[in-house]
Amino acid sequence: MLELQGITVAYGESVVLKDLSLTVPEGRTLALLGANGAGKTTTLRAASGVLKPASGRLLVDGVDLSGAQPYRFAKAGICHVPEGRGVFPSLTVRENLVLQSYRTDSAVAVERAVSAFPRLGQKLAQTAGTMSGGEQQMLALARAYVQQPRVVLLDEVSMGLAPKVVDEIFAFLTRLAEEGVSLLLVEQYVSKALAISDYVAILSRGRLVFLGEPDELAGTDIFAQYLGSAEQVTA
Repeated sequence: MLELQGITVAYGESVVLKDLSLTVPEGRTLALLGANGAGKTTTLRAASGVLKPASGRLLVDGVDLSGAQPYRFAKAGICHVPEGRGVFPSLTVRENLVLQSYRTDSAVAVERAVSAFPRLGQKLAQTAGTMSGGEQQMLALARAYVQQPRVVLLDEVSMGLAPKVVDEIFAFLTRLAEEGVSLLLVEQYVSKALAISDYVAILSRGRLVFLGEPDELAGTDIFAQYLGSAEQVTA
């Protein structure tokens, strides 16, 4: 279980997160929503140890990792898939997967990645930077299977991808959730995110303004109030 307790994060004089408390329960999916600039990416960076909060605590299974280096979070089972492709473009697909396989045998890691994204099995010898954007994103996401993490933090992993690829990615996320992995999901496709989520949190200007189950949003105007236009909600 990942817990953020009273987290405040600032960039210089600009406070981006203000006393944020969130829990990602074991084996559950939490969708983290909000307009641009609400603090979603900053939340994920703090939760993976990339950013050090000015105050508050970060706990994994009750162990306080506040101020720890990112590798400590990774060892505790936190996997962060940041916005963008997140691959080593000059290395082959196989080499990328082997680099991510520190928690398991490299051959097993490649097998797990190919089982999740069969298309990667046809590209193992190809340089990652020469693949399509969707294929690179599949490779980036494969680390969430290869590393066998406890919690996966996902930042806009469908951005800029074709609808068919987006469907494949959400099928993969559903598979992760069904296998008991906890997900903290920042996603532009709000309807798709809510469809696979057990809980939803909405941020506005670095503060938590809603926390509950997706069904609780039905019939409310909270989308229009905090997320912007209807097109953003139904995309």
